[in-house]
Amino acid sequence: MTNRWLLRPVPSEQAVRDIGRQLNDLPPALSRALILREINTYDRARAFFRPVASDLHDPFRMKDMGVAADRVAKAVREKERMVVYGDYDVDGTTATALLVSSLRSLGGDVGFFVPNRFEHGYGLSRAGLDEAAKLGAQLVIAVDCGVTAVAEALYAREKGMDLVVCDHHTPKDELPEAVAVLDPKRKDCDYPFKELAGCSVGFKLVQAVLTKLGRDPAAAMAWLDLVAVATASDMVPVEGENRVLLAVGLERLRTKPSVGLRALASVANVPIAACATSDIVFRMAPRINAAGRVKSAKTAIDLLLTNDAEEAQGYAEELHELNAQRRELDQETLESAIKGAERQITSGKMKHTLVLHDHDWFPGVIGIVASRLVERFHRPTILLGTIDGVVTGSARSIEGINIFDALQECNDLLARFGGHAFAAGLSLEISRLPALQERFDHAVGTRVTPETLQPAIHVDAPLRLHEIDRRFLAVLKQFEPFGPKNDRPVFQANGLLPAWPPRKLGKDGQHLKFSVRQQPQEGHPPNAAPIDAIAFGMGSRYDMLEECRSEQQPFDMLFSVQENTWKERTETQLHVKDLRRSQPAT
Repeated sequence: MTNRWLLRPVPSEQAVRDIGRQLNDLPPALSRALILREINTYDRARAFFRPVASDLHDPFRMKDMGVAADRVAKAVREKERMVVYGDYDVDGTTATALLVSSLRSLGGDVGFFVPNRFEHGYGLSRAGLDEAAKLGAQLVIAVDCGVTAVAEALYAREKGMDLVVCDHHTPKDELPEAVAVLDPKRKDCDYPFKELAGCSVGFKLVQAVLTKLGRDPAAAMAWLDLVAVATASDMVPVEGENRVLLAVGLERLRTKPSVGLRALASVANVPIAACATSDIVFRMAPRINAAGRVKSAKTAIDLLLTNDAEEAQGYAEELHELNAQRRELDQETLESAIKGAERQITSGKMKHTLVLHDHDWFPGVIGIVASRLVERFHRPTILLGTIDGVVTGSARSIEGINIFDALQECNDLLARFGGHAFAAGLSLEISRLPALQERFDHAVGTRVTPETLQPAIHVDAPLRLHEIDRRFLAVLKQFEPFGPKNDRPVFQANGLLPAWPPRKLGKDGQHLKFSVRQQPQEGHPPNAAPIDAIAFGMGSRYDMLEECRSEQQPFDMLFSVQENTWKERTETQLHVKDLRRSQPAT
């Protein structure tokens, strides 16, 4: 599928020049990238490049925070039994560990429960609350779940348990009747930042509880390594307060990680002292997730709670093995789902979406496979399996389509659902599946444009290779940590030539490695030395590159600029996003 190359528009080119001058003649490409991130003054640039904990918002600005903190503080003081009710993904497990560990450190009597996706399904449920009651809960703190659990909140009350909800998912019109509902997305919540991860909402509660107990709220910073892992893994926007939490949390992770996270980094082959967001997302998070996907999330929480290095190593190795199993299940499910998707597209029944179901698909990997289908077919996708006779699964979307809103139009067909603009979980009766397919496809169809269903790569700035010098690299590094809303800047270089023959890498030659140089052009500095480039998954472009080299025909390229370290040697490397032959000047 051909990508559209879209240069992201800036408010004005004068704004680009102005911020460049304010920052000591910053390279134009980086000045443009800053303006695109709404960094248009010196003070904003200073906050962007130097995020500090003092930039965090007061937790009491969140609706219901005072009431929630009072109730939890009372439970701590009076030794009431508290049960933290979490979720089985990375955000939910880290949030559970953060609350359990911090409240225990204050002297609280705290246990935890995380649902098993095969027994209890997703989120706050009656079966899960029954388990909390068996643990003796007087106060249940639901974290990373609960904001849509209206019936379940009433059930908790019937069971004699108070409920505090700490969530970050989009609420429905009716909120659960709980002691407190903490969610920055509440319509009546004036908290200045709306996109916190669930673990971060839990962190805010801990700050507030410390204050209510007369302790220093800064003590909560000890758990920011968990917040960093959650923020990176849950793909929340890395801007505003999330940028501060992730940056400060990464520093904590690199210098004073918990025993469990240190062990996890070791089995994931992550150099903890230099851990980056990508290390969390691609190496650490899959292992934490594997526990809840394949077996039970309890193993991940036990890892995150332990202070014993030997015990932590055992848990980390178990997660490593579970992740290997998860990858095998991923591949089996993906191969089956691709065949189903191709049949559905060929039939013409679904014009804009994919809604697929198979009783044999393993529920623990459906979300991952749904994401892979979106990447392959560029359609909003719902993938469903069956647990105890109930059709359950995950939805994933594309840019421009809010999948939560589309599912809201199918609400009467669903037993339950919840999520974000790009991802959601849902369940329904099998008899309603055909109606869901039709309704969901129609809901998405009212939102698509011809451009929506053609993938696009958004470009931050044009760039010539000679501009990539030491200062450029030093400033670019300060754009970290990267993530949604602050992805690595994507640059476009035109008029490039391969410096020598490209090489195929990987199984069946699916990747390419080559070096590029800039085609000489009048009015520009002399050509710099060639720069290495890596193009993952672009083995099919080998012939085009080889023809460009042999015929000295230029090509254009989209890429991010990164550093590659091999055997203690670090060099600049361009990570290719797309390639195409240069168009003749008109």
